[in-house]
Amino acid sequence: MPIVDAPDGTRLAYHQRGAGRPLVVLPGGPMRASAYLGNLGGLDAHHRLVLLDLRGTGDSETPADPETYRCDRLVDDVEALRLRLGLERMDLLAHSAGGSLALLYAARYPRRIARLALVTATPWALGWPATAGDRRAAALSRASEPWFADAFPAFEAWLDGSGDFDPVFVPFFHGRWDDTARAHAGREEAETNDEAADAYGADGAWDPEATRAALARLTAPVLVLAGGADGGPAPALARRTAGVFPHAECVVQPGAGHFPWLDDPRWFTRRVSAFFA
Repeated sequence: MPIVDAPDGTRLAYHQRGAGRPLVVLPGGPMRASAYLGNLGGLDAHHRLVLLDLRGTGDSETPADPETYRCDRLVDDVEALRLRLGLERMDLLAHSAGGSLALLYAARYPRRIARLALVTATPWALGWPATAGDRRAAALSRASEPWFADAFPAFEAWLDGSGDFDPVFVPFFHGRWDDTARAHAGREEAETNDEAADAYGADGAWDPEATRAALARLTAPVLVLAGGADGGPAPALARRTAGVFPHAECVVQPGAGHFPWLDDPRWFTRRVSAFFA
């Protein structure tokens, strides 16, 4: 298993799947081990995926200082990986919460980005979190699903702050609630570092105005991919994110949830591999 040393000495693991030009992949969660990404629906048939386990997750070491879990502090870990791979510029794909890490990296190191794909990315770094209204609207569109009646009351309670996160409403995060989705969701708790997740967006992590200004000067092409059934981010928020960049396109995968490579692997891999071709 290959290792890269972070600037503070923390040993970070990364996993490679496939062959060809490398595509560096940042996981979401936040702070979920990269194992949940699998081969991104078969994307490894087109690219050599380089999946980073962020510090304190998966096979990477736990850092001595837990404050280094903060998203802006992780940017140097991504740069250390680029240097380890010997890349002048790199193709970068980020999923969900990892999107904010990719945004901060691109803002700080714009000349190191060849192409950037943001997959159902939560743009906290831009100051635009997913709204309760967007999540509720996406959930209501699933009213015909057999699990909806049991899931929606708990989901509403979570959205309005009167209830905690409840696994009963996890189906809302998937475009298809089938055996594959259930197995994928069942691994989330074991794959996530909760302490690190709590620190990821701690005070000081975000400077939205400065980040948006920096990204407005990014010359690299950007793909923002949203799921048509996802409420966080909803397609409208994905389009707003794309509008930050001078050379970006937003595409919506029909019927997909927050993990679009699970819902329609062929559609996902065809669209993403074409962007990085």
